[in-house]
Amino acid sequence: MQLSRRRIRSRRVASLASVAVLTLAVSTSAGTGHLITGSTTPGPVAPAREALRACMIHGSSSVQMPEGIPTPAGYVRSTGTVHALNLMVDFSDAPGQGGAMDRFGEFFPQTRKWFTTSSYGRLDYRPEAPIQHWLRMPKPFSAYGLERGAPFDPGYRRLVQDIVAAADPEVDFRRYDLLNVLVTPNAGPSALDTVLSVTFAGNTDAPIADGVPLSNASFIYSRQDDGSGSYARTGYRVLPHENSHTFGLPDLYTQEGGAAVGHWDIMSEDWGADNDLLAWHKWKLGWLADSQVSCVSTRGTSEYTLTPLGLAGGRKLVFVPISSRAGFALELRTRAGNDATMCRPGILVYRVDADVDTGNGPITVHDAQPDSGGCTHSPNVQGEMSDATFLPGQSFTDPKTGIVVTVLDRDDSGNFRVRVTRR
Repeated sequence: MQLSRRRIRSRRVASLASVAVLTLAVSTSAGTGHLITGSTTPGPVAPAREALRACMIHGSSSVQMPEGIPTPAGYVRSTGTVHALNLMVDFSDAPGQGGAMDRFGEFFPQTRKWFTTSSYGRLDYRPEAPIQHWLRMPKPFSAYGLERGAPFDPGYRRLVQDIVAAADPEVDFRRYDLLNVLVTPNAGPSALDTVLSVTFAGNTDAPIADGVPLSNASFIYSRQDDGSGSYARTGYRVLPHENSHTFGLPDLYTQEGGAAVGHWDIMSEDWGADNDLLAWHKWKLGWLADSQVSCVSTRGTSEYTLTPLGLAGGRKLVFVPISSRAGFALELRTRAGNDATMCRPGILVYRVDADVDTGNGPITVHDAQPDSGGCTHSPNVQGEMSDATFLPGQSFTDPKTGIVVTVLDRDDSGNFRVRVTRR
């Protein structure tokens, strides 16, 4: 049965409060953020060019999983080679459906390809499954009492300790940067009712395996199948969403579901048609070079040419800081890369606030077509936001700061020229 947008939104809302605690409160823990002993790279190195300094906004130290640049220490590095350990787990009251490698195949090689495309090849994500059978846990699933509660609460701690005990004879946990626990889908409720999939990121209070904390771990439960028949093509994307938490990215959905960002970032909606990350996140992760970012920090009027985010090369992000903690971002989204099915190519304008916690709306997309109903027919996607992009001749004005963004034209190569005025 096809779910309504309201149903999808409500299931996200139901888990939101606990997500903020479970996935995010751990982000302030100190530590390496890796399973590999001695690997201490926290993420992308802060941009060195002084011209971008004003655009490297940052929030207070109490913000959970902040949008600021650079990413705090404790997360998995987001460039270079990352080794992802995948363990397939089942239970006596939820025996594995099919082979364990069939479960692995629901996510790979799709997830690796998604990261390669989104990062322009800057992230070499390598999924590994050294144990190719179901790891049977010593207790039934119901005995662990798993909920989306505090990070590594007693139930999760017992589960992880049992996973380590079962896998340790065949796995050296020190070899890996992050852990994916791919639970048999028949354990727990359907994702259509309750989303149990969750990530512990940067948590050095995690259980220890081979002398290192399992501080960046994603747990994937049921299948996010919206009933549209698209699961085989799009169902894997819950894993790029969860793994992106281990790189330090926050949830962009709020108590209203995906209304703040819509389908413009996989951290907002990870179901339905394919979608990418925002340019801000790509810069934050080190996937965009400093030379691909323009910082509009002084008064006056300036013009910029933006190239499609889904294609490598060229300027991808124009950022207009309004304080040390917030600013407006401009990028060009077209039908390319992970955005192949989007319905209104154009300039996306959004506000980034590094002083807002994950799940509370750290990013807000400004809709060029408010109350239009949108242009997508993808089930359970925030349709209203699907036509949020600005086209040539349209302008965005922020009444509080007086910043004006005007889309001037589109050239024969598909690039857009924009004018930015700040008074």
